Amino acid sequence: MDTKVLVGAAFWDRARQGMRTAGLFDLTVHSGEWKQVTDGLPDDVEVRCIAIRETGTIYVGTQDGPCRSDDGGRSWQLLELPGVDRLVWSILPCDSNILYVGTLGTSIYRSDDDGVSWRQLPVPVTAGAVEMGFPMRVIRLAVDPSDPETIYVAFEVGGIARSHDGGETWTDCGKGLLKFAKEDRFQSRLLSDTETEGMMDSHAVAVSRSLPGTVFLANRMGLFRSPDRGDTWLAMDIGRFSDLTYARDLKVFPHDPDTLLAALSDSSGGVAGSLYRSPDLGETWFRFDHDVSINSTLMTLAASARTPDRVYCAARRGQVFGTEDGGQSWQSYPLPDGVEGVYAIACD
Repeated sequence: MDTKVLVGAAFWDRARQGMRTAGLFDLTVHSGEWKQVTDGLPDDVEVRCIAIRETGTIYVGTQDGPCRSDDGGRSWQLLELPGVDRLVWSILPCDSNILYVGTLGTSIYRSDDDGVSWRQLPVPVTAGAVEMGFPMRVIRLAVDPSDPETIYVAFEVGGIARSHDGGETWTDCGKGLLKFAKEDRFQSRLLSDTETEGMMDSHAVAVSRSLPGTVFLANRMGLFRSPDRGDTWLAMDIGRFSDLTYARDLKVFPHDPDTLLAALSDSSGGVAGSLYRSPDLGETWFRFDHDVSINSTLMTLAASARTPDRVYCAARRGQVFGTEDGGQSWQSYPLPDGVEGVYAIACD
C-alpha cells in the first residue's frame, strides 16, 4: 500500500506577496513530488484540518464545509452543514460513525452517520474568551479514549471546554488557565487589551488512554496538563527542555499511549520550529527531528496509525519533513514554490 501524506494550506495574513495560500497537496514519497488535489473540492480550496479514519476514509475542512473521500483522496464529496458557519477548523472522527466538526465562529456540529446528516450543538461559553481582530474558532476537538461521550474543545482565543454527553452540554475548563496569567512569564498581549490573551490562545488538546481523565493542552505559552478533566491545570514547563515554547500542535502517539509529540516554535509568525517527543506523558522531552532546519513556525504534525516508524510535520512557509524509520533519519519534502499558510498534515 502506498504511503498517503496530505498537506493543507489556507489564507495567512502574513504570507509573502505573491505566495499561494490555499490548496490540498498529495505527496508521492518515493519521488518527493507533490500533486495538487482538486476533484470535488471547492475552487481555490482552503484546508485547515485533515483527518483519516482507520477505515481509510479521509476528511478535510474547507471554507465551504467538510469534504470526504472514500477512494484515498482521488475524489471528494462536500458534506453539507446545516448552520451559517461553514469555514471548518477542526474535524474529529469517532467510533460508530460519529463525526464532529468545529468552525470559525465557534459552531460545533455532530453527525451520527459519518456526515450524511448533521445537527448543530450548543456552543459553550468560556469566561476567558478574548476579543481579537478575528472571530474565535474551534481549533481542535478531542475525545477521551476511555469515554467516547467525553469531548474537549479548544478555542482560539477562548481557552477550553468539556462535554460529558457528546456535546449536548458543556463546562468551561479555562478558569484554571486564567490563574497562570497572574504570573509575568505567562502574560502575553498581542491583539487585545488583556494579558490573559496568551493563556486563552489554545491550539491543540489531547487525551491518552494511559491516563483517563488527564488532559493535555498546547497554547501560545507552552504545554499544560490537567489531572482532573480540566478543572485544574499544571504547567508542564517545556522550557526546561526546549528554547522554543510556542506550542502549536500536540498529539498522543497512536502506537504508545505514554508517548506525546509536540510541535514547538518561537512564535506564530516565527523563524524557527522543532518537533519534540516525550516517552513518559510529558515528564521529559527530547528533540525528535534532526539534521533538518525548520525556518518558520512548525504548525502541525502527524503520526501514522498504520506503522510506528512514520511521522511527518509541516511548517508555516511550506516546509514538510518526514521519517519512515522511527526518527533515525529525516527527509525534506518542500511544497511547490510559492505555497505558504500551511495548517494541516495527515499520513496513513
